[in-house]
Amino acid sequence: MSVNSIHEVNFDGLVGLTHNYSGLAHGNVASMSHGGLVSNPKEGALQGLAKMKSLMDAGYAQGVLPPQQRPDLGALRALGFSGSNSEILAQAAKQAPQLLRAVCSASSMWTANAGTITPSVDAPDGRVHFTPANLQSSFHRYLEPKTTGRVLQAIFRDEQRFAHHPVLPATPAFSDEGAANHTRLCGEYGEPGVHLFVYGRQAFGDARSSEREPKRYPARQTLEASQAVARQHGLSEAQTVFAQQHPEAIDAGVFHNDVIAVGNGPVLLYHEMAFLDEERTLDELRAKMSTPLIPVRVPVEAVSMEDAVASYLFNSQLLSNTDGTMTLVVPSECQEREAVWNTIQNFILAGNNPIGEVIVKDVKQSMRNGGGPACLRLRVVLTEAERAALTGRVLLNDALYSDLTAWVNRHYRDRLTSEDLADPQLATEVLTALDELTQLLQIGSVYPFQLG
Repeated sequence: MSVNSIHEVNFDGLVGLTHNYSGLAHGNVASMSHGGLVSNPKEGALQGLAKMKSLMDAGYAQGVLPPQQRPDLGALRALGFSGSNSEILAQAAKQAPQLLRAVCSASSMWTANAGTITPSVDAPDGRVHFTPANLQSSFHRYLEPKTTGRVLQAIFRDEQRFAHHPVLPATPAFSDEGAANHTRLCGEYGEPGVHLFVYGRQAFGDARSSEREPKRYPARQTLEASQAVARQHGLSEAQTVFAQQHPEAIDAGVFHNDVIAVGNGPVLLYHEMAFLDEERTLDELRAKMSTPLIPVRVPVEAVSMEDAVASYLFNSQLLSNTDGTMTLVVPSECQEREAVWNTIQNFILAGNNPIGEVIVKDVKQSMRNGGGPACLRLRVVLTEAERAALTGRVLLNDALYSDLTAWVNRHYRDRLTSEDLADPQLATEVLTALDELTQLLQIGSVYPFQLG
């Protein structure tokens, strides 16, 4: 098989109908600072679709993943609320408003957290491997994995080509945040790759390891979780590098590695505070990669930690072009910080690396909740035969984009406040819209209300 017939598909998450600013994510500075603001679900969904469409038009393979069923009334029932849907919502709004906000979260839009993917070229059995992330570090995200698993299995259904693994135990020892802490580095996509797993803490480390953990915000990914996913996918020691995220970066608001580093092909674009042991991490990557690593290191003198977190420079998409160059897709916030924009223009684009173009995208609705362009996409490397084996209508083209835009305009609200989350009509609107969406995407029944 020609390595040129293997390409990366970015599967973006659709922004959900209950997209709101509840400030749920401890350690996510943007999420916490925007808590309580009025959100614009329709604008958010259209912004996400516009990003997908522009990248599709530029020649990049683009897929779509549906949002989750929210509010999650089943979760409220499991927590002791009872009665009709409207009664449950009213009880939760009065007795536990923080729980109501959690079960209404639209955080599944950030599909970088949906799971970890290993392409077939790296797997011993020649199949693409999927492990949904347990997201146990926060309650509102812990609610996602079951539906995520059903969605992935519905789309990647062919058992001859795709392998689906169980979610890791939802305990602190195996806290797993998915591809947001995983980067595959390689030459061409079809060549064997090395998998960089970044963790924040060791669950079973010795007493000394606690001295190297963050003090202000939680470390969400454990070494043990990353190792378990690598084992599930059959990855060998020669194919993996496990690196600890710098605790000071986590305390500055870098809750996932993809807020401080992004890799693509042989390029690793990262801030100097990304890894606790930067030199060892780079040395091990160089030793294990079959192609020369191209590190693009941004020093703290050029971009402060505050600017890195506020602009989400490193939460950008890094995309390969047919001529060997790469394109960096950044959020518009990067233009608003002079130091960041100067670094992009005068250091990254002007440097001795393949990054030759920057594209600016407005994803403000997502950014205010702490998710940039890279959070919104799950990267899946597929052969032509694997792409042909996908079930459903999930690869974006002009017709699907038109249908999804019309669907959003039909069903989404322009404005949403925290008080609106208790509106039983909103819950009804969501079910109607999602039922229509599964038919539009042709993925079958994946939501709890469809399964009975």
